[in-house]
Amino acid sequence: MDRIAAGAAVISRARAAAVASWVNAGRRQDLTGWRASIGPLTRLALVTLLAYIALSILRALPWLMWLLTLAFLRAAWRAGKDQPQDTSEASERPAAEADQAAVLALLRDVLGDQDRVHLSTVLAHLQKMGQGEDWTVADLRVRLEALDIPTHPKVKVGRVPTRGLLRADLDALSPDRETTPPPHQVDAV
Repeated sequence: MDRIAAGAAVISRARAAAVASWVNAGRRQDLTGWRASIGPLTRLALVTLLAYIALSILRALPWLMWLLTLAFLRAAWRAGKDQPQDTSEASERPAAEADQAAVLALLRDVLGDQDRVHLSTVLAHLQKMGQGEDWTVADLRVRLEALDIPTHPKVKVGRVPTRGLLRADLDALSPDRETTPPPHQVDAV
């Protein structure tokens, strides 16, 4: 059950992030004010209409819900395969703190002298180092939030707002920068 729950969380977050990203991509950069919002509002209306049509179909054909449930359970089982399984909490806590310290050091390295960074930049850095090749930004976000590292939905870097991290949050997690070890093993993310 833990594997299905973990997989369901990964799938739900990834789908929600994908829909939100698609809706936000409709924003026109060449316009300002309410005119720039017409694209996202139109896309949001389309998502709402598709959800209403899907609900209407499910009400007309309730047996279809069983097939969709089975398909979702299978997908959640597969997605939960790579998620860490629940172990004893006492042995997990020191490892999680060490993992968080290593990840914080890695994130500070990616940040450099900037005060904010997009998760897509962090993911590209990880993939350049040979880690997380099959991860998405949503997967990275889930792993960071599991380590109690906060992410924000609209971090602006170069006029582009998307999910990212702030240096202030990282500094609040470990005020002693000198005691943070270098990221020897980055699999913790």
